[in-house]
Amino acid sequence: MERLINRNNYLNRLIDKRDNGLIKVITGIRRCGKSYLLFYLFRDYLIENGVKEEQIISIALDDDTCEQYRNPDELSKFIRSKIVNKEMYYILIDEVQYAITKQELENPEDIKLYHVLNGLMRLRNVDIYVTGSNSKLLSGDVMTAFRGRGDQVQVFPLSFKEYYDFVGGDKSEAYEDYALYGGMPQLISFKREEEKVSYLKNLFSEVYFKDISERYAVKLPDVLKELTDDLCSSVGSLTNAKKIADTLGTVKSIKVSTSTISKYLEYLTTSFLFHEAKRYDVKGKKYFEYPLKYYCTDVGLRNARLNFRQQEETHIMENIIYNELICRGCSVDVGVVEVVESKEGKRTKKQCEIDFVVNRGAKRYYIQSALSVSDPDKMTTELRPLKNTKDFFKKIIISKTHAKPWTDEEGIVYIGLYEFLLNQNSLEA
Repeated sequence: MERLINRNNYLNRLIDKRDNGLIKVITGIRRCGKSYLLFYLFRDYLIENGVKEEQIISIALDDDTCEQYRNPDELSKFIRSKIVNKEMYYILIDEVQYAITKQELENPEDIKLYHVLNGLMRLRNVDIYVTGSNSKLLSGDVMTAFRGRGDQVQVFPLSFKEYYDFVGGDKSEAYEDYALYGGMPQLISFKREEEKVSYLKNLFSEVYFKDISERYAVKLPDVLKELTDDLCSSVGSLTNAKKIADTLGTVKSIKVSTSTISKYLEYLTTSFLFHEAKRYDVKGKKYFEYPLKYYCTDVGLRNARLNFRQQEETHIMENIIYNELICRGCSVDVGVVEVVESKEGKRTKKQCEIDFVVNRGAKRYYIQSALSVSDPDKMTTELRPLKNTKDFFKKIIISKTHAKPWTDEEGIVYIGLYEFLLNQNSLEA
């Protein structure tokens, strides 16, 4: 029997939302496991709990054999033809963006697919689940188009815990593999390194770039690729559209407007390839408009895009921690703390950075990612902004060790990286 990857976190969310009268919208980067979650794990759960196979209607719109159902009218006819009694029917539709035009996305109230799905919900004996690979499906406007009937679940590539639960073995070795190749689920089936490398590289060229180019009619595909390379190379670094445009002009001799870069940045984030982290003034309690930070949704994709040449361990670890926090449903910003220093009788103000300001519900955490805590000068730098927040929210330093959580005399908590990633309750340590 084939061994399944444990994705209980997302499966349980779907189970909790079953038959709740809402349309479940499952989003995430292409090939991160949305179809696997819906068509295998959730479908198996339904059958094991008494749902007959004929009561499950599955359509994969990215499959050429289902091309006709990209027309919402044809999709509606097909689904309605399968509903032949008053039993509850479960409708599973994969990659719904194939049934939505670019023009419709600009004015979500006109999206015909949503009218079709809303109409099906009126039958009262259907439970609808759809997946999509574009974050505009999560926008407030789109939720308005569902008329209050949308319920969101975002799926990510495998977390380190999901990966380790499947592969097992030495934690350090598993982490090094994960930090190199990432958590795209298909990778687990590959045994040879060249297969993994080829798969990750092809995802960009054969899936992501093609999707974006076709979806948005990209006029400068080379600029899109150069922008992607720049973001991959500078994860965890502050940047903005003007800075990127200037860099492309100076380093690559590519002249491109700031507005074009801004537009392409939106394409890369709405396709879930990157996440945008804003800077937050901790004391002033306000956001800075720019510069921002961008993190790759999967570090393996990042490494493959750079041909595995730039293995900055510090930045990769920071990216993995960011992704873990997002997977846990946290809101994550980059913190800025103004510190006043006195030197030779002169007082100067300096902006210091907290890697992550993390909000989850009513709780807030300040987190620093530190590869090592053995360097006194490095630790002074990491601790300075934490000590100057002037509030009582929990302060955490994550270092690449196997150490169990401990707290220093100033209340700052130290957690080893493996403990943080493998313990879902590690923020409460």
